[in-house]
Amino acid sequence: MNARILCLIGLFLASWTFAQEGGAEKQWYKGNLHTHSLWSDGNDFPEMIAKWYADNDYDFLSFTEHNIMSQGEKWFSIAEVEKRGGKVVLEKCITAMGEDWIETRTNDKDQKQVRLKTLEDFRGKFESPNEFLMLTGEEISDSVDGFPLHMNATNLTRTLRPAGGKTIREAMNNNLRAAIDQAKSENREVVVHLNHPNFGWAITAEDLAFVTLEKFFEVYNGHPGIRHLGDEKHASVERIWDIANTLRISKLDAAPLFGMGTDDSHHYHGRENGASTGRGWIMVHAAELSPDSLMAAINQGEFYASSGVTLESVKFDSDSRTLNIDVEPVEGETYSIEFIGTLKGFDASTENVKDADGNVVRTTKVYSDEVGKVLQTSEGNSASYQCTGEELYVRALITSSSAPVNPSFANQKKQAWTQPVGWR
Repeated sequence: MNARILCLIGLFLASWTFAQEGGAEKQWYKGNLHTHSLWSDGNDFPEMIAKWYADNDYDFLSFTEHNIMSQGEKWFSIAEVEKRGGKVVLEKCITAMGEDWIETRTNDKDQKQVRLKTLEDFRGKFESPNEFLMLTGEEISDSVDGFPLHMNATNLTRTLRPAGGKTIREAMNNNLRAAIDQAKSENREVVVHLNHPNFGWAITAEDLAFVTLEKFFEVYNGHPGIRHLGDEKHASVERIWDIANTLRISKLDAAPLFGMGTDDSHHYHGRENGASTGRGWIMVHAAELSPDSLMAAINQGEFYASSGVTLESVKFDSDSRTLNIDVEPVEGETYSIEFIGTLKGFDASTENVKDADGNVVRTTKVYSDEVGKVLQTSEGNSASYQCTGEELYVRALITSSSAPVNPSFANQKKQAWTQPVGWR
């Protein structure tokens, strides 16, 4: 096993369990790590977006603008503000923050502009110890041969320019290394996750498998345009996850990917059926609400992703090798708990996907049903799965009978996704 893989696995040596010693002191913290404002392609002021998350029981939030951080001076056309969200955008901000909060000017082209507040300008309005925390971030927005490659880096100190590469995999590695280098130079933990793999049909399961430096990806993204369910020629995002993890563990002797849930919010005024708030998040089990504690917990896999289901506990007992799930029930809802994984000796055959003319499509290959299959299903608020030793990994998918308040696709149900266990 090479040194890079050993280093990667070393990051995961602590068993993914919330029953570990000292675990009683930890708490669950809810947050979103994918958010856009007028600083890039969102349609509201960042302080108004922060206010929404703080008012709606989130514990932490990161603004992840495209190739920019909300730092320095930025003046924005009021006409463009109104084009994106309507006249209500400025009016709402004045009502919430006060007339004195807004700074305007007329530039040398006779255009009226408003100054966008930086994170440092407004974080003091909403941050509160042990209640709400703002994290720095950026969506590193790269592309290769027209395919979009977007990666969110959380807890940065300065903007990272897209690193590029000859292939998607090379560009992923280059951007990951740039973030890791900054983390080392600043002596801080940074989390980098791959965004919406089916956006632009850009990222295949094989890409995610072979870039073993990547530890996280979005298993659920609330933007309606990211093709969560795939189509007849493209695997769903969950299917991509199972294929990538199966390849990593069985072929590459590498750690599996951990799954993120995010909003990817852009739209805040109800003018469009777009990418709005409250759709996807992560619940992190951390010692305290601080950047270092949250990043450390995420890097150890001590979190789960959700689009509406809340878990009372997630515990993997490393001695009995049992994954235990307890759902926080909501009146009127029922729950299905599926334990999903791939067994050793699985059928590893694959087929290329071809178009109507017989040309191979650049997409995830077709794998057997033995990859990422349902190993056990339980109905109710609690369930357990004991590993037999034949599993490459096991993860749990919890599905409610009820739809989310703000669904992102047709017939959606509330869900939660735990991280893969049993692979060590």
